Amino acid sequence: MSETDTADAFEVTDFAVIGRTFEEYLTIFDLEPADLEGKRVLDCPSGTDSFVATAHERGLSVTGADVLYRHPPAAVAHRLRADVDAVAEQLPDKRHLFEWEYYGSVDRRVAFLERASERFLADYPSGRLEGRYAFAELPELPFASDSFSLVLSAHLLFLYGDRLEYEFHIESLRELARVATDEVRVYPLQGLDAEPYERLDEVLETLRADGYDATLTETPFEFLTGSTEMLVLSV
Repeated sequence: MSETDTADAFEVTDFAVIGRTFEEYLTIFDLEPADLEGKRVLDCPSGTDSFVATAHERGLSVTGADVLYRHPPAAVAHRLRADVDAVAEQLPDKRHLFEWEYYGSVDRRVAFLERASERFLADYPSGRLEGRYAFAELPELPFASDSFSLVLSAHLLFLYGDRLEYEFHIESLRELARVATDEVRVYPLQGLDAEPYERLDEVLETLRADGYDATLTETPFEFLTGSTEMLVLSV
């Protein structure tokens, strides 16, 4: 990105540790709760979403995987609260990067962040011990091939295209597909500046050459402006 583009992008040092709710996840990936029943689902990277916690409450089989999970609860809580505060502080000045139909206001967006965060923090200590939260670092995952029916990957690949190499994206997508039996869904396809990932066509060509059915599919969720599609890999 140019200096002008960078100045207009949402500013994130390293990678933001913030979360989304179960309901947001379903909308983002165009899913219904019934779509998850009887399936093993992987959320990677899962971060501090409450998707895993709420799924567990509903009797669904969802595993979260993230490099963050090497850290104990107190350290994760400290980082999470600092990052939520940093995001909340920027949102009023960066409103133009987002569409507000889903959330309605900055305050409501922040409320979603806080709700997801608190639900995650309540579940993380026990969930970490019980295996719901697994330490993993893309592009290598500690799971056997075909371990999950559905793999969901939100807000890492493509979003951080300014700092993650093209090869990292390809290797990570191949790894996510390795552990899936049915589908991999990836969202969003834009960077922090709300611009589409510039090498997305190359990504699609490479994955198709690998034998995957790689398509761009509409999603009913749009927050980052233009983020109306997800990448779907049929395995």
